[in-house]
Amino acid sequence: MIDTKAFYDYLQAKNFDFFAGVPDSLLKNLCACIKENSDAKHNIITANEGNAIALASGYHIATSKYGVVYMQNSGIGNAVNPLLSLADEEVYSIPMLLIVGWRGEPGVHDEPQHVKQGKVTLPLFKAMEIKTVILEENYQKQIDDCLKYIQKHNKPIALIVHKGMFSEYKTSKPENPYTISREEALETVIDTLTEEDFIVSTTGKTSREIFEIRERRGEEHSNDFLTVGSMGHTSSIALGMSIGTDKNVYCIDGDGSFIMHMGSFAVTASVAPKNFKYILINNGAHESVGGQPTVAFKIDVKKTLLALGFKNVYEATTKEEITKYMSSLKNKELQALVIYTKLGAREDLGRPTVSPVDNKKAMMKKLSK
Repeated sequence: MIDTKAFYDYLQAKNFDFFAGVPDSLLKNLCACIKENSDAKHNIITANEGNAIALASGYHIATSKYGVVYMQNSGIGNAVNPLLSLADEEVYSIPMLLIVGWRGEPGVHDEPQHVKQGKVTLPLFKAMEIKTVILEENYQKQIDDCLKYIQKHNKPIALIVHKGMFSEYKTSKPENPYTISREEALETVIDTLTEEDFIVSTTGKTSREIFEIRERRGEEHSNDFLTVGSMGHTSSIALGMSIGTDKNVYCIDGDGSFIMHMGSFAVTASVAPKNFKYILINNGAHESVGGQPTVAFKIDVKKTLLALGFKNVYEATTKEEITKYMSSLKNKELQALVIYTKLGAREDLGRPTVSPVDNKKAMMKKLSK
C-alpha cells in the first residue's frame, strides 16, 4: 500500500502541481489529500473527465508544466475526444499525467457496470496510443519514468491504479445545512407514486437506496430503471422513455450527474412531453465515490433549470414539502423538483441483487401492458 500523502508530496516535488478530474472511489483517499493540500485554483473537480483534459492542456500551454488528471476508468469515454483531438501528438501534442482508477479489473470482483470497462481499460489506451503504467508500491521510479516519457514525447501517459493502493487519508467531512437524508427523501417520493408511474434513477447510492426501499416494502422492481452506470445520462434515458410511453416517467438524478452533461437539459426542455418529470437530489457532493464536493451549492439550480426551459421548478428540504410538490409535478408540462438533502448513507446499504439485464426486461414487460 502506498502512503497517500507521501505520493502527493512526490508529485509536488516533481513539479506536478495542477490537478483536475472527477473523483473515483478507488482514488478517494488521493482525491481527499489533493483537496486538502492544494488550493482551489490548482485542484479543480470538473463537470466531466473531458473538461479535465482540456484544463490540463490549457495549464500546460500557459506554464509549460504538466497537469495531473484523475478519473475512474468509466470516465475514459468522456476523455477520448480531447485526448485524441487536442492532446494527441498528431494534433497539439500536449503532455499530462493521467491517474486512472481501475474498476472492474479482471480477476477482482466488482459491480456489473464495471466488468466490461475493466476488461477494456488497457486496450482502450492502447488503441489511443497512450502508454499505460500499472502503479506499484515503488511509485517514485514510476513517476520519474512517467515524467521523462512526457518530457521526451510531449504526450499523455496513464498511471493505472489497482483497488486498495492508497492508504486512508483522514480529512474533515463536508457539511451542509440540510436535515433530511437522501433515503428518506426517496421513500417520500415513492410514497406519492402509483403503479402507472415509472422511475429512472441515477448511478451510485441513489439507485441502491431505491432498490432497498422496494425490498423493504415488499414491492417489485419493474417500475424502476436503476441506471447503475452511464453517469450524466439518466435524464436522457428518462426522456427517451417518456417519448415512447404515455406513462409518467420520473427521472431521479444527482447533482454530480446533473452537472456532468448539463447541456443535454437544453435539448430536453425543447422536446420533453408532459409525462417527463425531473427530480434532482442535491447534497452538493460526489458522495458515492468519497464525498468530494460538486459546484451544485455554488450555482442557483432552480434558475438554471428555468433558464434552460423548465416551466416550473420547486424546491424542498422536508418530507412535507416533497409530498406537496410531488402533487404539483403531476399532469403538468416540464416540471422539476430539487430536493436538498444532508450527506451520508447507511453503513449497511446493499446493492441491487437483480442484474441490469433482468431489470430492463422487467420494466419493458411492465411498460408493454
